[in-house]
Amino acid sequence: MKFIEGGVVAAEGFLASGLLSGIKEGRTKVDTALIYSEKKCTAAGVFTTNKVKAECVKLNIVNVKNGSAQAIIVNSGNANACTGAQGYQVAQRMGKAVGSELNLKPEEVFVCSTGVIGQQLPVEKIEAKVSDLVKGLSKQGNIEAREAIMTTDTRYKECAVEFQVGGKTCKMGTMAKGSGMIHINMGTMLGFITTDCAISANMLDKALRSSVAGTYNCVSIDGDMSTNDTLLILANGMAGNPEITQEDSDYESFLSALNEINTIMAKRIAADGEGAEHLIECCVTGAKSVEDARILAKSVIRSNLVKAAFFGKDANWGRILCAMGYSGGDFSPDKVDVSFESKNGSVQVCKDGMDLAFDEDLATSILSAEKTTILVQLQDGHSEGRAWGCDLTYDYVKINGDYRT
Repeated sequence: MKFIEGGVVAAEGFLASGLLSGIKEGRTKVDTALIYSEKKCTAAGVFTTNKVKAECVKLNIVNVKNGSAQAIIVNSGNANACTGAQGYQVAQRMGKAVGSELNLKPEEVFVCSTGVIGQQLPVEKIEAKVSDLVKGLSKQGNIEAREAIMTTDTRYKECAVEFQVGGKTCKMGTMAKGSGMIHINMGTMLGFITTDCAISANMLDKALRSSVAGTYNCVSIDGDMSTNDTLLILANGMAGNPEITQEDSDYESFLSALNEINTIMAKRIAADGEGAEHLIECCVTGAKSVEDARILAKSVIRSNLVKAAFFGKDANWGRILCAMGYSGGDFSPDKVDVSFESKNGSVQVCKDGMDLAFDEDLATSILSAEKTTILVQLQDGHSEGRAWGCDLTYDYVKINGDYRT
């Protein structure tokens, strides 16, 4: 496996574009993106488990059951959430407009939105630009597309890999957005994966759900689960490999590539948390099960007290044990060791669930790095899990205090 350029257009047969539709008044950057495959794809998706779902999410949940698609249209600036029957019709109109221009059925077009909740989406502005979106489709279109899906993100997020399946070279690329309102469960803020690997819809769905459990679902920035969380994957089979239809070595190669790009994107989303200054990774080892390890790790990075301590570069390890204690994960509190590690060194701050004399200056230096790992060692088993988050800063409050303006 090796990393390549191109994001969502890295794989054979995929094109993208992005432009400004003017959805949110005052925005001068592109706000609408289109991803298209020259060949029909198998498709799978995972979505928010929030009971309050955006209208576009409701539409995608229906359409993904077909197991196939060929295009994705995305807008930023308006979430099309809490907009009722009118909002659902708006989502349908977006799919229909793209389908009409590309000679596709509306159900072959996934529709995604992100932005302010509770305001009707001015769909006529998007409809007026769909023809230009289609005309702009190209192998360089990922550059505009990755920018068009951003809201409070400070940087675009994309990557791509090349890997081998059945003697053929396959490619897989992705782009995502996410900065705030992130406490992911079965999706991400918005994420899109494209691949030219041939894989059945059932196996594609299986791989996506397996990968998400240990990557995107292990990210929390602020504990708020979005109404729009969506992660979609399209596979057009243009690499020419024998179709993956069962769990074999080819499936494992595909899953390995998927895990690689999803892990990278999960970390980038965590690092770009609204107002964030530090990426926090929590690694729990020696747990009874992988599920317990992930529950414990995610509870630690989700804790506002832990996040605030990292902002202040305070090695307050007691908050870590506290967060583990209410997580619901099974562990022995009197058999917990905690250490901090970064490019500036490492220091153990807790042994067997109790205080341990340590160098405070060294700890402060370690916590000053852009990325710090919390190492939690248990003695309950042999499983491990990781989660990613960020510190809680003054800027987070500033950004979300006037988000609508």
